[in-house]
Amino acid sequence: YVCVRFCVFVCMQQVLNEVVIDRGQSAYLSNLEIYCNGRLVTDVQGDGLIVATATGSTAYAAAAGASMVHPSVQAMVVTPICPHSLSFRPIMVPGGVRIEVKVPENGRGTGAVSCDGKNRQELSYGDSVQISMSIYPLPCVDGVDHISDWFSSLSSCLHWNVRTKQKAFDRHSEEEDAIGAVPEEGEEEQ
Repeated sequence: YVCVRFCVFVCMQQVLNEVVIDRGQSAYLSNLEIYCNGRLVTDVQGDGLIVATATGSTAYAAAAGASMVHPSVQAMVVTPICPHSLSFRPIMVPGGVRIEVKVPENGRGTGAVSCDGKNRQELSYGDSVQISMSIYPLPCVDGVDHISDWFSSLSSCLHWNVRTKQKAFDRHSEEEDAIGAVPEEGEEEQ
């Protein structure tokens, strides 16, 4: 990502998992503007925003309600943190999109940005963070293959869909329920 303050380049960071823009020191909701390829898409009112890579989609973004995305999918996941609107749901955008998140000049408060939970930097009114995917993919080592490894990792690390299976119904009692009470021995059917 790139941080810009009053049209002046401030810093640049490489990120593996996510960029988080939050309300920083402010006790108020953050007001942020989201731009995709220079076009205003929406305003965020809430505790902040997570922009995650596919790799980062299983971390903070998943905890905030985003979908988990396979690492071979070239996409970024945009997830609001405690939005002030029930209709603001996480979205995926293509990897080639340039996302800009801006603290508006007329916002209620400032904000802060962090990369992979580190390098926290305060944002002032008018500051923006520009996020784009690298053109250089990160190579990964596969044990079996990238699909099987990913699902195994979800199960073993996150306990994804791990649960106790329900027991099957007793077939005999199901048949009794279907036809009514079965006559006892010695009773005649009518």
